[in-house]
Amino acid sequence: MENISPSLEEEKVGNFVYEAIKKDISPGGRFLGREVHTRFPPEPNGYLHIGHAKAICIDFGAAAKFGGICNLRMDDTNPSKEDIEYVDSIKEDVKWLGFDWQDRFYYASDYFEEMFENACKLIDKGLAYVCELTPEEVKANRGDSTHPAVSPYRDRPILESKELFLKMKNGEFSDSSMTLRAKIDLSSGNFNMRDPVIYRISKKSHHRTGDKWCIYPMYDYAHPIEDALEGITHSLCSLEFEDHRPLYDWVVDNMEIDAKPRQIEFARLSINGTVMSKRKLRKLVEEGYVDGWDDPRLPTLSGLRRRGYTPTSIRNFCERIGVSKVISTVEYSFLEHCLREDLNLTSKRIMAVLNPIKLIITNYPENAIECFEIENNPNDESMGKRKVKFSRELYIESDDFMEEPIKGYFRLFPGNEVRLKSAYVVKCTGFKKDSEGKILEVYGEYDFNSKGGNPSDGRKVKGTIQWVEANSAQEISVNIYENLFNTENPEGEENLFECINKDSLKTLTGCKAEEEIKNTKIGDFYQFMRIGYFSPDCKKFNNDNLMFNRSVGLKDGFKKNK
Repeated sequence: MENISPSLEEEKVGNFVYEAIKKDISPGGRFLGREVHTRFPPEPNGYLHIGHAKAICIDFGAAAKFGGICNLRMDDTNPSKEDIEYVDSIKEDVKWLGFDWQDRFYYASDYFEEMFENACKLIDKGLAYVCELTPEEVKANRGDSTHPAVSPYRDRPILESKELFLKMKNGEFSDSSMTLRAKIDLSSGNFNMRDPVIYRISKKSHHRTGDKWCIYPMYDYAHPIEDALEGITHSLCSLEFEDHRPLYDWVVDNMEIDAKPRQIEFARLSINGTVMSKRKLRKLVEEGYVDGWDDPRLPTLSGLRRRGYTPTSIRNFCERIGVSKVISTVEYSFLEHCLREDLNLTSKRIMAVLNPIKLIITNYPENAIECFEIENNPNDESMGKRKVKFSRELYIESDDFMEEPIKGYFRLFPGNEVRLKSAYVVKCTGFKKDSEGKILEVYGEYDFNSKGGNPSDGRKVKGTIQWVEANSAQEISVNIYENLFNTENPEGEENLFECINKDSLKTLTGCKAEEEIKNTKIGDFYQFMRIGYFSPDCKKFNNDNLMFNRSVGLKDGFKKNK
């Protein structure tokens, strides 16, 4: 596995999937004259994550690229962990990313009857048989590279297998006591072809079919049938299914249908510093390590959405990392870069201070209030300007003042002056501390000839800081998120939950923001000047609790030429 840092200068990113499809629909291709038809088939046993976003962009993107269509299908062949909650969340996430399946929404369970009938036909053709080996016995008899697998039930008479399969369907046997296996090749070098199980008994209620079925098809058997019945031309899936492709083709070739979908595999997405195993994500949620599937520290799409990621940033990320067969790990900082790049162009600027101390301008008239016009986004004049109040008492960031400045510090300290963003230049004249040495107030005098922040005599002022007028300031709280794990490769850790970063969430209260912020709605985005990009927490934000999540900081950690 290699680590990759996508080049920001690349205009074109390789996509071998597009090249394969283009060849298939060109003269001499297997799908000449056919409409490109893809599908996105998640299993509804958890929430989608950023890895699924890549698959969504590939599936829907390939269809759009060639003027085709894409289905959304729930792969609900395993009732043990599937739930309508997950179905609803998947539909919401796909819509949020900007894709539409229109009226092409399906379930694998829509085809349970066809799958069962096809299995019966396989038995009739001598291509499937009922096996009574336990899962442990099947594994023990699987053979190795020099020895074939063994199945004592392989030559069971067709009629006997048919009768037993019907009894399995009717619930006459216990879970795991019998399976239906495809009769292919016990000595195949591809172990997926060594008479794989295609049906198992599971007396669990299904979220759609209830207790109608007590046998369920295995994914490798069900998936090609679903694709064929829906007329899919290109079944795009992740690289771990490459060795399963011969079984996919075998199932399709032994169906009584003309459709012959083509399976193409691509490398799945891996990002450093996080996990994308559904099993591990589920454990994080169910054992209370995080605040649900939409916790902003998770790579789930609902978590990223709650944190403040935009559909555009995620689509751009997926497009720019490219599509290949090379297993690679992408830097998390590149995902952050894509968000920062989007929000820089679209978010409204506002002034806020997270750790406020009061600045009192002693020579400013006590009861005076004036307003300054500040641009909402310097990158987009159409976003207009806003009026910001200014008075004798302001809030500034506590680290914008130092009693004894370090080398290279250009903000407020006794005798130094600083520019207040778009207002005036202020010179520090003193400060007040409590008995423990904590700074309570900073005092300064403003230069009334520096309105707008530019001294009339042309002298240079090195520092510029944000500020919030004290009387109109709105109190807000802010969630600061860091990596959930304190290791670069948590996916590979045996004791994953011992690697959780206990400081991955810090909530700051008593923060101050300019008056404009009281008009915030869910879905708004702000750049808090000099701090980062923030959005209201869609789960906890309300008129009485102005809670914001830091989506991403201002500093770009992604290096172009790393």
